Amino acid sequence: MTSFASVEELTGALNRVDYLVDEGLATALYLAQSLGQPLLLEGEPGVGKTAAAKAMAKALNTPLLRLQCYEGIAANEALYEWNYPRQLLAIRLSEADGQKLADTDLFTDEYLVERPLLAAVKHQGDVPPVVLIDEIDRADDEFEALLFEFLGEQSITIPELGTIEATTPPIVILTSNRSRELHDALKRRCLYHWIDYPEIARAAQIIRRNVPHADEALIEAATAFVGTARDRGLDKPPGLAETIDWVSALMVLGVSLVDQNAMRTLGSLAKTPDDLAALREELAS
Repeated sequence: MTSFASVEELTGALNRVDYLVDEGLATALYLAQSLGQPLLLEGEPGVGKTAAAKAMAKALNTPLLRLQCYEGIAANEALYEWNYPRQLLAIRLSEADGQKLADTDLFTDEYLVERPLLAAVKHQGDVPPVVLIDEIDRADDEFEALLFEFLGEQSITIPELGTIEATTPPIVILTSNRSRELHDALKRRCLYHWIDYPEIARAAQIIRRNVPHADEALIEAATAFVGTARDRGLDKPPGLAETIDWVSALMVLGVSLVDQNAMRTLGSLAKTPDDLAALREELAS
């Protein structure tokens, strides 16, 4: 399969790889594929933004090229860099042979180290790769600017070699937890979709897929508890990922009910001391 012919076909393919989507997210992913535009996914941590890109790659049976962003990330970790030790070795070997290498001999594909975005642009084949630029909000403004050519034109310019354009435009998905506001220039180059916490019924479906051996009553009680807990104004409300971890922990310990016996597993949900205290109070009540 090179692409999905409809939103419904995409929804079915993602369902088969155990990623359940609502109509809004399915449409956003379909448009990103069909229009060749990057898709910016925002939402609270743990709602399935990163998993969407992974599932898309799995459904298409295509490579996932992931770039994990962080404060201080530089161009040579995202785009490309030159293999300077190998270039230096080539210079020394040529000098030993009484020859002199020109710049055009040193700056070739042979000495080019591909990073995720250049690898995406140079990808060959009918099926596009999926590029995941994860947690772009952790990077700084300067790094955002480095992405503009790739996001807007699906190309990368290397001063020594020229501009390399994608022959098979990749499916690009960016994620953000909104730890800071992204630049308007980046947003203009992307489609946009906000992923909210799923309703309890759909959350239960998702957990059922990820923890297939869990008791139905336990899944329903756990998702209901997490939904109620989010209304307590927690510092870091638990998302789907944490809920899946919690149900898995309950299963490992043989706890079949969300009661006092589940108290010792709340570390799977809470990520701060205040949240842990609030969840213990909620469970006790």
